[in-house]
Amino acid sequence: MADHAQPQYSRREREGKLKFSTKFYQGLGAVPDTVKNWAFNMFALLYYNQVLGIDAFLVSTALAIAMVFDAVTDPVVGSFSDNMQTKWGRRHPLMLISAVPLGLAFYGVFMPPSGLDSTGLFAWLLTFTILTRGLMTLYFVPWAAIAAELSDDYHERTTVMSYRYAVGWTVGVLTPVYVFTFVMVDRLEGETMITGQLDPLAYPKMAAICASLMAMGAVLTTLLTWREIPYLRQPVAVERFSFARTYHDLVLSLRNSQFRLIFFVVLISSAIGGTTLNIGIYMQTFFWGFTAADLRWLPLSAVGALIGFPIVMAVQRRWDKKHILITSNSVLLVDGLVLVTLRFLGVLPENGDPLLLQVFILQGVVMVVILIISGIIGSSIVADLLDDQELRTGYRQEGMFNAALSFSGKAVSGAGTMLGGMIITVIDFPTGIAPAEVPPDAIFRLGLVVGIMLPLLHVIPISMLTRYKITREKHAEIRAALDARKAEAAQAAEPGAQSDPPLADAGE
Repeated sequence: MADHAQPQYSRREREGKLKFSTKFYQGLGAVPDTVKNWAFNMFALLYYNQVLGIDAFLVSTALAIAMVFDAVTDPVVGSFSDNMQTKWGRRHPLMLISAVPLGLAFYGVFMPPSGLDSTGLFAWLLTFTILTRGLMTLYFVPWAAIAAELSDDYHERTTVMSYRYAVGWTVGVLTPVYVFTFVMVDRLEGETMITGQLDPLAYPKMAAICASLMAMGAVLTTLLTWREIPYLRQPVAVERFSFARTYHDLVLSLRNSQFRLIFFVVLISSAIGGTTLNIGIYMQTFFWGFTAADLRWLPLSAVGALIGFPIVMAVQRRWDKKHILITSNSVLLVDGLVLVTLRFLGVLPENGDPLLLQVFILQGVVMVVILIISGIIGSSIVADLLDDQELRTGYRQEGMFNAALSFSGKAVSGAGTMLGGMIITVIDFPTGIAPAEVPPDAIFRLGLVVGIMLPLLHVIPISMLTRYKITREKHAEIRAALDARKAEAAQAAEPGAQSDPPLADAGE
């Protein structure tokens, strides 16, 4: 592999702390990914399998192919964004050009032409899923990189991520409440009750609402944070884009053992959570017997965010990020096992009892608190790793590192849907019948896999997290070393003439 010159970066120094408006406008960028993930998690597999009648494994195959495409485009966009040089910065142009096409591509996923057979529907799903994922990569990787660039402070980075998650969770609550209250409504057709989430007539409106939110969120965050471009790192000189350069940047990022560890932790955790979420609509519809009228109340569990957001900074100031993540994943493991285990033991109320819905909401509150904390802390850890990478190599790889976040986020809706579809096929779950007609043995198999076997897999990322080494004190040492190098470079008359130039001369 050819050697590449150490990069230099320039940016305007910010006076004072980040403004509230900057954090909020950056947080608006969470809307596209939040809405896309919710809709894909909730409906992609259910719609093509239960409504359109395609075999679940075939749906999974289309989504698996799209994930392979994702695996290629994430590092390509990450490298391209890191090395892009324009008068509008290296992030915002990519976000702007992808915003509206992203919404259109998503709308296409749920609007296949009538009359297509299984092969045609497979091709349609594959095409528009690839388009959606590709455009999401083009938008999300630069947007996530900006969040890591806005501040170098260990604690302030967490506040930036908190706004991102606050906006995301707010939209993530309001969207399903609206959809299940006004769009996917249970209705009578003759003497047959059609459950809202199984009603084919509801999907075009749902798709239009979500697509509009995605496009507007991307446009707003791009334009409203345009003023921040001077304060973001810009490469002083860059090489022309090439796939060789992408390969170099990818290998360079993965050589960082701590980044490599966190990448696989996030990826595995996302795949587990994604499978649970994607197949969760099957659990809610068939195992627990919830109607659309019931599902609209489940987002009330998001009141857990009112608990989670205020305590993020408090727990971070008391414990290292590593220990917070280990604790969070341990709680998720136990939380995931509780309800199905209690049902198998005959403790929970029967399906249809209003008390069951209340128990579900209470359990959801606990899960939301943990997801809020682990999500914010996990994103903040990636920002810390960027400093470690700069100290080791001289490179600021916000784009490439956040390509990992993009990929792991897509694992929630991509790999999760893929594995969920495979599970539906393997357990021989019936297609196209009313919830009340599903055989008890199929219900039992569904509950066993989703409620017992999947949560136990959280043991894997928990064990991996014990090997993470960047503590609060270690990060302080990294920042001190970077600041010293920056000061040394500023004092040197001709830093480029030194026989042994500092690796991390960021030229800021």
